[in-house]
Amino acid sequence: MNRKKQTGESTAFLLITLGLFLLATGCSTSMIQTEPPGPSLLPEKILVPAAHKKLPRLGHTIQVGAFSRIENTLRLVDSLAKQGVTPYYFRHRSGLFKVRFGNFSTYTEALHKAEHLLQQGIIEDFYIVPPESYPVAREQDPDNSYLRQEIINTATDFIGIPYKWGGASATRGFDCSGLTMAVYRLNGLNLPRTSRNQFHSGRPVGKKELKNGDLVFFATNGGKRVSHVGIYTGNNSFIHAPSKGKKIQTTSLSNGYFNKRYVGGRSYL
Repeated sequence: MNRKKQTGESTAFLLITLGLFLLATGCSTSMIQTEPPGPSLLPEKILVPAAHKKLPRLGHTIQVGAFSRIENTLRLVDSLAKQGVTPYYFRHRSGLFKVRFGNFSTYTEALHKAEHLLQQGIIEDFYIVPPESYPVAREQDPDNSYLRQEIINTATDFIGIPYKWGGASATRGFDCSGLTMAVYRLNGLNLPRTSRNQFHSGRPVGKKELKNGDLVFFATNGGKRVSHVGIYTGNNSFIHAPSKGKKIQTTSLSNGYFNKRYVGGRSYL
């Protein structure tokens, strides 16, 4: 075989391998939709450089909806996803379900996007969430104890919500990384969307050094490839969306299934 043919076959093999790698999406098997890029629209998915290992803060986001039934919330999530945004829903402490999306550098840009969706009939009333309203902006302790507790409080509010495959994408429901993304973004931290990107965006933490709000990762599909993630809550426990048909719940790291598949912990604070 001549050298040119060998080089061509090697290049083709590398391109196919790279393509397959880029198709991997962590917990979810659905296609992830993100905000359309713009001159001042902050990126939805960010891989933090290894030297920093701190997540960027969210800019302005748009909040819509106030539903007593999760089915109505999911319909709005679907409608927004079709518009090319990445919505995530949460249960407000009032008991109502609300939806947020976007990451804009200015109030004006967020307002422009919201008004555009309003004119299309996709949303009704809306609220622009300013960056200073997030818990991360109110943190004053050097050990981030306030923010860590707020992350736990936010995650706890999700317990009991039905798990549905697909997460914050065009498909309804939360998947494991959709849950962790929503919890962190609700606290003002721009956590990436997939479990594998989340794993590579944090600072490694030993199992005995885990703190409240750190993320714990598992290889539930065999091998050592990350495919599941949860939020550490202390006392050797974590909150996660376990599998299709189950509700978001708390589980022990000592659980036989998860103990055998534990890959590592990551901190972002």
